[in-house]
Amino acid sequence: MSAPRIPRTLQRIIEAQPTSDGAGVKLRRSLGRSQSERLDPFLMLDEFSSSDPNDYIAGFPAHPHRGFETVTYLIDGHMLHEDHLGHRGDLKSGAVQWMSAGRGIVHSEMPQQERGRMRGFQLWINLPAREKMKPAGYRDIDPSEIPTVELPGGGRAKVIAGALELPGRSVPGPVQGLATDPLYLDVELPARASFTHPVKGEYNALIYVFEGGASVGPAKEAKQLATHNAGVLVSGDQVEISAGPEGARFLLLAGRPLGEPVVQYGPFVMNTREEIEQAISDYKSGEFTRASAA
Repeated sequence: MSAPRIPRTLQRIIEAQPTSDGAGVKLRRSLGRSQSERLDPFLMLDEFSSSDPNDYIAGFPAHPHRGFETVTYLIDGHMLHEDHLGHRGDLKSGAVQWMSAGRGIVHSEMPQQERGRMRGFQLWINLPAREKMKPAGYRDIDPSEIPTVELPGGGRAKVIAGALELPGRSVPGPVQGLATDPLYLDVELPARASFTHPVKGEYNALIYVFEGGASVGPAKEAKQLATHNAGVLVSGDQVEISAGPEGARFLLLAGRPLGEPVVQYGPFVMNTREEIEQAISDYKSGEFTRASAA
């Protein structure tokens, strides 16, 4: 007989703060809003959502990255990715762009619409020291590659990375085999419905609610998590989430912590100050893109 699972409760709540990035794209930032607001291996989580073109039309012109992975999940809209390695990808509603900057990439993400809703997320995931200088990699994930699973208690889940674990079956997402072994689920629940899912005990985990509200944890210990809030979870091996009266839609993220020093300077994330200085020097001299293309 297996031991009972240990439920995770909320350790702290990070309220997403309005800010802007790129050429003035308006967004909400939870993880990454300060140097202390990280959750190894996750560095930053941005939510963007607007039907006003003035909030997103300027996009993200060409800019560099080194030392981590960027994950763009577009729920509504159309953006174009281009980079110095020659990759070009259309990111449309329901699609994901998973990019490993590795030793360096210069890319842009520009809206391909002049009106309508633009909504989605960008997540930054750290790379271990041994992979920070690997060649850059890029993958477009079409919506047809992302499983959408009806949940037993109502609602549905999209499986982007890791696997959705249900009684008697496991549904893997398209992203597997990374050093941080990320779990990335988009879960939508109707009013008062519940969702329970295992999470590896040694992994860090959080929930980000972007529609409605939810309570997290067993009934006697449950705490509320409102829209635009990230909830960092205590250790344990199971999450229990219940939707409020308006239902809930949230991201469930978990990953293997790296336990390594993090030194960040804007779009460069390395392990030491010297490595950051080298990244800046490489970018200014042009060696950044020459080395990346080698």
